Amino acid sequence: MNSNTGSDVDDLVDLFENAPCGYISAAPDGRIMLANKTLSFWLGVSSDKIVGRKFIDFLTMPGKIYFETHFAPLVAMQGAFNEVALDMVKADGTRLPVLVNAVARIAEEGAVRFIRITIFNATDRRRYERELLEARAAAERAATALKDLNASLEERIARAVHEKITAESALHQAQKIEALGHLTGGVAHDFNNMLAVVIGGLSMAQRRMAKGAFDDLPKLLASALDGANRAATLTQRLLAFSRQQPLSPETVDANKLVANMAEILASTLGETIQKETVLAAGLWRTKADANQLENAVLNLAVNARDAMPDGGKLTIETGNAYIDEAYAAAHDVAPGQYVMIAVTDTGCGMPPDIITKAVDPFFTTKPVGKGTGLGLSQVFGFAKQSGGHMKIYSEVGIGTTIKIYLPREYEPDDAVQSIRDESVPRGSAREVILLVEDDASVREVHTRMLEELGYGVMPVDGPVAALAAIDERPDVSLLFTDIVMAPMNGRMLADEARRRRPGLPVVFTTGYSRNAVVHNGVLDPDVIFLQKPATLGDIARKPRAALD
Repeated sequence: MNSNTGSDVDDLVDLFENAPCGYISAAPDGRIMLANKTLSFWLGVSSDKIVGRKFIDFLTMPGKIYFETHFAPLVAMQGAFNEVALDMVKADGTRLPVLVNAVARIAEEGAVRFIRITIFNATDRRRYERELLEARAAAERAATALKDLNASLEERIARAVHEKITAESALHQAQKIEALGHLTGGVAHDFNNMLAVVIGGLSMAQRRMAKGAFDDLPKLLASALDGANRAATLTQRLLAFSRQQPLSPETVDANKLVANMAEILASTLGETIQKETVLAAGLWRTKADANQLENAVLNLAVNARDAMPDGGKLTIETGNAYIDEAYAAAHDVAPGQYVMIAVTDTGCGMPPDIITKAVDPFFTTKPVGKGTGLGLSQVFGFAKQSGGHMKIYSEVGIGTTIKIYLPREYEPDDAVQSIRDESVPRGSAREVILLVEDDASVREVHTRMLEELGYGVMPVDGPVAALAAIDERPDVSLLFTDIVMAPMNGRMLADEARRRRPGLPVVFTTGYSRNAVVHNGVLDPDVIFLQKPATLGDIARKPRAALD
């Protein structure tokens, strides 16, 4: 019995000393009689140097004033004080944001025996709250932008309906309006669903933060991030379908690209799908955006997997192909030599009426919530923007083959690229990046990301401030600039910056720009471009490539 009692006491002592919060027992005059190891560790002061001093001694001057005018009087009158935010001073002179609760223990005769003070470290909480507020504001801005887009599209549709047009053009206009309405509805439905995940997750995380419940924060933040990433993917697919995405074509060996996708395809297809690759010998090279081509093949593989719910076989084949003039005239493609990549499945197949709609935006035969209907339209848009073609062959109950044709590249190029670099290279504080962004929230986020990667960062809010910094700061190593700005766009800023500082590396970034650094859908040859929104890995690779 005595042994168990001793063990219980030891457990209680251990719980007190190593609790996730600081504990103080103070005399009625505020002099500390007992302090646990947690508080000692936070302050960087041994417990014996805390005991005997007054609690107010460890507060900043504003905290001392608040303590004397509010905290202590209320504890004396009410016997308790709940969750007041104060700043304590650590041994090294830095501040420790804390949340303080106090309760007085009263003796039988009514006098205060001692005051128990509980202290919570609020550093992570304040950071979480700030980041959550910023993320929620960004999501709400995106929702407002979508609402404005829908209103603008509805206005354009209404104007088109009331225009005086000929009978022949009326049918064409009606078809355009129907397609536009279909596209608008699809965007609104999918984008609002994704924003619901983002805003809902962040709202719940903010609520949990206010209650001091941190356990499910990682799950809520992961859910919000997933919704944001899906929204970014949807935007990229819309640009691909409309052939407005900025492409960075390079000489690509399609055999190497397909072979290097083995691991990601295996994880995507699962164990019930048998995968086979048939790579042609003597395959020509093509000129295409390697990352977008990889995305296109992956999209086709995902569609094939979904068409084989009970398992089956997927074959990826490469080959050289020639499109003659008759076929070219019938399918809006130039005749000539092409590199062909075919993805074949043994799935359910498609009837002819479905094949004719398969590349329409937001058309899908999948259940609600299982697909956006932009996969094939994205592949089709990419192939057309690259000067190529896409063709679907399918039989119900037999399977489907989708072929991508990309123009043959005749010019020799030893620097063939077909592997996506997934590394996260770092920078040095000596490498100073001049960050030019007129959106304060984006500027703040990009600054943090670049600092996280080790760079020195000088953020400015526009071209005028950027040129002043170019003149004043000889240590600027790289210009990292948004494109859509006033009074000059990012390309004009870069040209002027390089006139003043010849050879200055530049990285351009934007969510959408049609003509500053992109012409005919292709990036200008001297441009290093980063599409918004960007991950930390994207932010890491582009500046590193420009500096190196």
